[in-house]
Amino acid sequence: MALAMEMPISLVLSFVWAIVANVTAMLPSRRGHWPAAGVLVALGVPLVGFVTYEMGPWVGLAVLAAGASVLRWPIICLGRWLRR
Repeated sequence: MALAMEMPISLVLSFVWAIVANVTAMLPSRRGHWPAAGVLVALGVPLVGFVTYEMGPWVGLAVLAAGASVLRWPIICLGRWLRR
């Protein structure tokens, strides 16, 4: 009999977030995906905190890096804005 491993809900939600983010990036948009990016950031920040709380800081950093790779343009624009 094999042992059943349960995946924490925070990781399941982060995988769903990543799938939604990638599907959203594939859809055509006249406004350049900025409204969708705002929603994804608003959902992703608490989700990273939840993953970090449940799984620890290293997994939280990995999820943060994955989210930053998907949403790189808002981070680039934030960095430009902070340099001004």
